[in-house]
Amino acid sequence: MSNTDQSAQNGAQAPSTRMKLRRMAERGRYGDDEVREILDAGLIAHVGVDTPDGPLVLPMAYGRDDENLYLHGALANHLLNSGEGTEICVTVTHLDGLVMARTPFHNSMNFRCVVVRGLARRITDAAAKERALKLVTDHIVANWDTSRPPSAEDLRATLVLELPLAEASAKVRSGDPVDDAEDMAGNWWAGVVPLTTRFELPTPAADLTEGIPTPTAVANLAHRTPDARASN
Repeated sequence: MSNTDQSAQNGAQAPSTRMKLRRMAERGRYGDDEVREILDAGLIAHVGVDTPDGPLVLPMAYGRDDENLYLHGALANHLLNSGEGTEICVTVTHLDGLVMARTPFHNSMNFRCVVVRGLARRITDAAAKERALKLVTDHIVANWDTSRPPSAEDLRATLVLELPLAEASAKVRSGDPVDDAEDMAGNWWAGVVPLTTRFELPTPAADLTEGIPTPTAVANLAHRTPDARASN
């Protein structure tokens, strides 16, 4: 087991019984700073909702402030409409490496993930909705202020939900495989295959008017990782 897995949780406690990790509990992280660091480096959240047609999970962009996570979609979005006023679950995951053990039984992955559960609420106030949409946009790349502002029609056509961050927990796995003692002397390879996500150079749209420069926030993504982007 890695030092990270064995590290103390700085005294932070699970926000609720249902958010407390039971299996591999030593990998649980409940501190606000740790949870928000993982969320800030993420790009996609998988949103789970119990719809009238049955459970549904879809990937979505998201944003946050200190109190809430924000999700948006078209006004007719089935998942968000089903989720309004109900308990939903949002998961953000980073895959950091493949953990290859001496036996496939002990293969694993190094990862960081956050799970947020709670009651999703629709934002109806126009100013609050626009603020939430700016947070979602600028979470990915801060280009809200360098793009065409949304029109009143754009805002009317968009549904935004807020999900409190009150029930959020993280789980982190890092380090080498954990093999059985009797396998250590065997003639089998063990180790980690690191995995890194990195942004490439921005490519202008084919129909872009000549002479329009790439916004600084977009250009600055080139060759950086999502973690580096979030550290700004």
